Amino acid sequence: MARPMLPIGTHGNINTTLISPAGTPRSDQVWEARCRFRDYDGHTRPVRRTGRSKTAAENALKVALAERRPTAGAVLTGDSRLSDAGRLWLEKREQEATDGEISLNTPGQYEVAWRLHVEPSMGGLRLREITVARCEAWLQELRKHRSASTAKTAKTVLSGILGYAARMGAMPANPVRDTSPVPRTTKRKPRALTRVERTTWLAKLEESDKARRWDLPDLTRMMLATGGRVGEVLALSWDDVEFDTSRVWLRARLIRVAGLGLIREDGTKGTRAAATVKARRLKLPTWAMDVLRVRQLDPDHARSIAVFPDSKGGWRDPSNTLRVLRQERAGIEGLDWVHTHAFRKTALTHLDTKQLTARQVADVAGHADPSMTQRVYLVRDDVHDEAADALEDLL
Repeated sequence: MARPMLPIGTHGNINTTLISPAGTPRSDQVWEARCRFRDYDGHTRPVRRTGRSKTAAENALKVALAERRPTAGAVLTGDSRLSDAGRLWLEKREQEATDGEISLNTPGQYEVAWRLHVEPSMGGLRLREITVARCEAWLQELRKHRSASTAKTAKTVLSGILGYAARMGAMPANPVRDTSPVPRTTKRKPRALTRVERTTWLAKLEESDKARRWDLPDLTRMMLATGGRVGEVLALSWDDVEFDTSRVWLRARLIRVAGLGLIREDGTKGTRAAATVKARRLKLPTWAMDVLRVRQLDPDHARSIAVFPDSKGGWRDPSNTLRVLRQERAGIEGLDWVHTHAFRKTALTHLDTKQLTARQVADVAGHADPSMTQRVYLVRDDVHDEAADALEDLL
């Protein structure tokens, strides 16, 4: 009966032999340890290492065997560890970001979830050992100690890795697909600022020297005029402003990427990354154009390419801007709930009350799906008297 073939990534018995000539002093003896190893390309090869003693030779051989891991181009197997598959999967995400297929900060977010929540718990498992039950137990334990958002991201990473392993033939299917969904957290109803709240907010910001230094009053006005995200409005350059037609282009966003710093990510390149920033050309109300004209006349602003530059004339970091906004709102009574997305929701809700169609409002927001705009961004607390008039002749 033929000897059974070794599984891929495993070795046979280790044998040791003294290879020094007879009579060699013990301190000068050389031992050789050898075995057969079935490599990740399916071929079985002899592997040998030497040492000054039998144990040293065996240890050197074991180290060499442990280092025979699949390379980036190698095929994963059921005996590969999840840590190996995770490394390959993350490398592919990095390449996709470099090629513009996904956003530049997405690989960093995945790497954090992998390093903090996936690898410590499951990285040492072999792919053939990962089952639906193991994934479910991991997910439920994660939910006990982490938020739903964190659990969803970690689950996305694990599912991506195991889906890649399944496509490489290392496992029959992706077991994460059969785990229970992460329960949704109860979302707060959309809230927009009333006219009185808008007036109070801007008046308080104008009274604050720090808020004016950080451009918070003008930034608020521009977000209300465009319905844009804070990263999109801070990414406005003077080249994006059309003074003759009273229009601006929202076509980029500012993001911070690990190892690269603050990046202006263009949304007009026609890649998957552009889905995050849907380029759109918006006509502004006269009061918003007045804000831009006043800013252009300021020598400090005119010298910078950015409409809202930092103290050195470069792009202003959204995270730092949000930090200052939180500090300023703490001193405004009754408006401690305000965040930058409240300006976006206020603008879009106002457009809805002015009878713009759902498609028109979604186009201003940069959403492909109008239903998402209606569900997440529009305040729906109004009671319409027109409904009673329409029902007058029902009976």
